[in-house]
Amino acid sequence: MRHRSRRLLAAALAALPLLLVPSAAASATDPGPRYREYAALGDSWSADVTPTGIRTDQAPSGCAQSAWNYPRQVAAALKVPSFKDATCGAATSGNVRAAQDVSYVSGRLDGVNKPQISRVSKKTDLVTFGFGGNDVGLARAAGGCFNLLPSIKLLPGLPAPLGGECRSGWVKADGTDLMSQRIAQAEPKIVQAVRDVRAAAAPGATVLVVDYLAGVPTDRGCYPYVQAHDGDLMWLGAKLKELDAMLRSAAKKAGAGYVDTYRGSVGHDVCQKPGTKWVEGFIPLSTDPPGLAVPLHPNKLGATHQARSVLNVLRK
Repeated sequence: MRHRSRRLLAAALAALPLLLVPSAAASATDPGPRYREYAALGDSWSADVTPTGIRTDQAPSGCAQSAWNYPRQVAAALKVPSFKDATCGAATSGNVRAAQDVSYVSGRLDGVNKPQISRVSKKTDLVTFGFGGNDVGLARAAGGCFNLLPSIKLLPGLPAPLGGECRSGWVKADGTDLMSQRIAQAEPKIVQAVRDVRAAAAPGATVLVVDYLAGVPTDRGCYPYVQAHDGDLMWLGAKLKELDAMLRSAAKKAGAGYVDTYRGSVGHDVCQKPGTKWVEGFIPLSTDPPGLAVPLHPNKLGATHQARSVLNVLRK
């Protein structure tokens, strides 16, 4: 997932100059509590990565942080005096403590993102934590489901996915689901990473694990609008729910809060029309904002929902 995502992102970005746009204002209202220092940690769904509108004031250009990502919206709504955004495309929970080389296209998409925990200090009293998808390889699996000919299942000699359904590589004949196994195995790593962050932050800091939007339906497909077998798309949707359930469990074990972005985003998946969908499909184009997009990632509408979900938790 990580390598395919890198190739898709690099290809989309190499063709265009980087457009720096002003930070987006949050659409949600001020939740009330005031925080001195907010650190946002996470992967591409937290960075709300984009081929255009990249901001480089918080992380290298290779992280592809968007100007409208949810951490920026949350920081603007809270009016925090100090904001540090470490989120980065292709990051895993291992990048909480390990630096990440994001040099994909020299001079355009490059740099090294320092260990994300380096943005957390004893003054940090708010942290959002958004990892998991790259730990289990879900994005790579999703990229492998791209299929222009889903009705053709028996073409000898053709590589996957044109020769069949992508989920067949993950689900054994006896029903064992290798992705489900990966999700379960990743939980201890997520728990430890959250604990490390809590230990590095201010005593009593609010640490929130943020899950993944309902970007893929579980009850239907929509070929050819989304170029994947309907069964594959539903399988991906089911794995996304499993991943979120694991993150909820990990947050509880690590003593952190949890932000449910999934429930409020049902009905805004990749099968919906532009303006309704909050996650883009395989075709790297979006209307929100208009232009190139990163496939299978939240658009600006999705980022705003993520921000609203975080702020709703902080109101409680």
